[in-house]
Amino acid sequence: MNINCKGQLVDLTTPKVMGILNVTPDSFFDGGKYKEEKEILTKVETMLADGATFIDIGAYSSRPKADFVSESEEISRLQPIVALVVQHFPDTLISIDTFRSEVARVAIENGAALINDIAAGNLDANMFSVIAKYKVPYIMMHMRGTPKTMQDFCQYDDLVKDILFYFSEKITEARSWGINDIIIDPGFGFSKTLEQNYEILQKLELFKVLELPILVGVSRKSMIYKTLETSAANALNGTTVLNTLALTKGANILRVHDVKEAMESLKLMSLMSL
Repeated sequence: MNINCKGQLVDLTTPKVMGILNVTPDSFFDGGKYKEEKEILTKVETMLADGATFIDIGAYSSRPKADFVSESEEISRLQPIVALVVQHFPDTLISIDTFRSEVARVAIENGAALINDIAAGNLDANMFSVIAKYKVPYIMMHMRGTPKTMQDFCQYDDLVKDILFYFSEKITEARSWGINDIIIDPGFGFSKTLEQNYEILQKLELFKVLELPILVGVSRKSMIYKTLETSAANALNGTTVLNTLALTKGANILRVHDVKEAMESLKLMSLMSL
């Protein structure tokens, strides 16, 4: 189960960690925290030293009810950060969290290695053509609506079955463009109720039928802190518990704010398979 990132084969049979770098002022957990070059470089250096394989950079908050950000604003936020990371950490595999094809194109041309699309192409008809042209791995997530409206679309006939059907259609479409390296993300917190998030986690192994790597992103989300009646800032322990459960059910990539703790989960879990 390999993906080709800029000529480097990454084996996802052994789970990997993707560290989150938000350069948005309004992300739900770390919005506005990384604005200065020194802060950004220190954060990236720490995540890489802690064991992150990928650094996922986002310049448009996808939290529920998130404000609209123009394409030009997203690019202006993102482009200098990508350039900065490439300059100081040239071997880093940069993932770009965007649903816009032009943002993806600019980022790839500036050194990004893969694209993480919360909309799986549904919010930009040109996304698949850009991914196909540049031959980068593509993370497609399940979501309905937009970040601003997604929580109005939580009604399903059969939750997991409906999401699997969604992915089967999107994968077929992506393959028709010649996109080879695809990763699926069930979209915890996106068009899902709190209870639905836990149903997906409970049944995560069912997504293996797609025979593609699975990315899980539950880090510090409301499904944790609302359940525990705490805050995102105090949701690290809950995050570690759910990440560990996700690993037992076949997750190949953990997308997290806290790389060190996720790597500890991976290390301890690896001993269980000896």
